[in-house]
Amino acid sequence: MSTGSASRASDMSPSGPSLLTAKAADGTVAQAIDEGQGRAILIVHPGMTTEAGYARVARLLAPRFRVLRLRRRQYRLDLKAAPNTGSPCTVAQEVEHVLAVVDAVGAPVVLYGHSSGGPVALEALLASPASFAGAVIYDPAAVIGAPGAEHLSTDVVPDGGVGPGVTSARSALLSGNPGQALAIFTRIAAGWPAWLCSLAGGMVALMPTYRRLIPCQIDDLEALERLGNRLTAYDRVNLPIRLLGGERSPAFLKEILDALQGALPAAERVSVRRQGHDGHVRDPQQLAGLIAAFADSVMPPVAAM
Repeated sequence: MSTGSASRASDMSPSGPSLLTAKAADGTVAQAIDEGQGRAILIVHPGMTTEAGYARVARLLAPRFRVLRLRRRQYRLDLKAAPNTGSPCTVAQEVEHVLAVVDAVGAPVVLYGHSSGGPVALEALLASPASFAGAVIYDPAAVIGAPGAEHLSTDVVPDGGVGPGVTSARSALLSGNPGQALAIFTRIAAGWPAWLCSLAGGMVALMPTYRRLIPCQIDDLEALERLGNRLTAYDRVNLPIRLLGGERSPAFLKEILDALQGALPAAERVSVRRQGHDGHVRDPQQLAGLIAAFADSVMPPVAAM
């Protein structure tokens, strides 16, 4: 669990979002954007982005909930020893930041995790179930196969190690070619043809905002592969969980949801209609509605006096 104190300092207007900080057990400082009041929802964002990617969803939820958008440790450049070539933290270290923020809130929260944020959320539920009222997990990028099986679309993960895709992507970073590293990741995560992955990787690497996140994304993938298959552990997570799957998401993400639904004792499945893996961008209204409905079911609103 976390230790130390927490603070909430205004970043913008007195009524707008503020920055919450809390010291984690290892002495690093967890950060989350904090807005709204009342029952708390903590958002663990997906890869190749920051907490800013969930700003619209948060704004839609904030009139009824206190919404905290975690600045994920894996994507914090200020905590990276080698930000240009990558220096991964473990999923357990990411969990420490989740728990530090929850401890600062002081009451059980609804946890939300998307893509690579999904396994981080699941590990947090396992580490401290009393800290949470339940969780919503959207298209989680969890490892579900035995050692030697594919992770996501193409990477073959050995026991306790990383697949050749992660190794090749890391080599590309060390060679000063982040576009190639992202192309390798995109092939693993999306299964696109090699030519399209190369085109996408090269274009994204030209944008400074995203270029700096490419090493973080490779770190993220490495951390998930080192975590490995945790399905047998998740049968101890006896909390209400709503598994969201985009109707248009890739087939391998649906297979991950199938496996998690079979492993989690109290999980139910809901489709994100007409959306794929990026429903938070394309239809934030629908996604906010799904999160709010779940929060209302596990944390009923307090009746007015």
